[in-house]
Amino acid sequence: MTSQFDKSIIPFQSGWGNIQRPTLLVNKTRAVRNLKGMITKAVRSGTLLRPHFKTHQLAQVGEWFRAAGVDRITVSSLSMAAYFAENGWRDITVAFPVNIRELPEINSLARRIRLNLLVESLPAVRQLSKQLQHPVGVWMKIDTGYGRTGLAADNVEAILALAKEINESMHLEFMGLLSHSGHTYNAENRKQVIAIHNAGLKSLQSLQQMLQGEVGARPAISMGDTPSCSVLESFNGVDEMRPGNFIYYDLMQWGRGVCEAEDIAAAVACPVVAVHPERDEVVVYGGAVHLSKEMLQDEKGHPSYGRVAMLEEKGWGNWLPQVKLGKVSQEHGILQGKIPLISEDLIGKLVAIIPNHSCLAADLLHEVCFFEGDQ
Repeated sequence: MTSQFDKSIIPFQSGWGNIQRPTLLVNKTRAVRNLKGMITKAVRSGTLLRPHFKTHQLAQVGEWFRAAGVDRITVSSLSMAAYFAENGWRDITVAFPVNIRELPEINSLARRIRLNLLVESLPAVRQLSKQLQHPVGVWMKIDTGYGRTGLAADNVEAILALAKEINESMHLEFMGLLSHSGHTYNAENRKQVIAIHNAGLKSLQSLQQMLQGEVGARPAISMGDTPSCSVLESFNGVDEMRPGNFIYYDLMQWGRGVCEAEDIAAAVACPVVAVHPERDEVVVYGGAVHLSKEMLQDEKGHPSYGRVAMLEEKGWGNWLPQVKLGKVSQEHGILQGKIPLISEDLIGKLVAIIPNHSCLAADLLHEVCFFEGDQ
């Protein structure tokens, strides 16, 4: 059975001769190194690692996690949960507020695997209680400052009411409190990342203590965006961590000091289709539908949609200084700057674009090439 998450896997070929279209390149050596580093941190802190698979969305990459001892995962949708359930994963948290219109799919999955859902409202919990046919775990989504979704951490009355409602349901098991400190992605440095994490953890621990006294059981705490999980050395007080982007990293993480350039494990191979030496621009087949329009600023404050490197025998080389992906439209990408040896000889060659946000590039691209080794 095919799935929206199935990708065409292109075998690595010396010289990259079998790549025709924008293709995600994954450096397995770097990705596995990133994975092992995160596992080491979790073990050292006595914290369960439940990695988020929304970044790679690939059964093949999931096997790298399984081989390293990971047996519980996070996903961002029921369809993604179904895909990984088909690939042998049996303990899955859907880290997105439950959509009660998908109750038939929820019941189907809950019959086959250990399924955990996110709730933040009494109506959703009551609908689940009425229509669930199999037990599920339930995490209460708490907003600790990101402002996207979840019950505000200071809304103690609503949080307590929801916890009691969950406890009264026959098919719902109250797992604990879950937050996503997505505002760490807006932090300017490592110090700010740590401060955001610590403030969120303090809020959750206060709620944990209150709920333990009121409902008689200690709710677990689930946190773990990639910036905080990468920067912190200890996760004391956190029962499980859920980073996702760390497996590939990207320019967004690098720019905030979360990772080094050599930790970035994904790039996009793009064919050159036109050159314009008179304006120091090269046109590549690789635009917004391949890389998104996630924008960062370059050193001069101008828009940048990725950094540029040349492909070498077993990967991409160092980023070209003062060269960027300066514009994107639907299919076009415009490289700007002092591009080496810019001439018509570049047409038909491949360049590597280091993405601003690897999660979006991995989702958008339909062809993937894995290779091993570093420069």
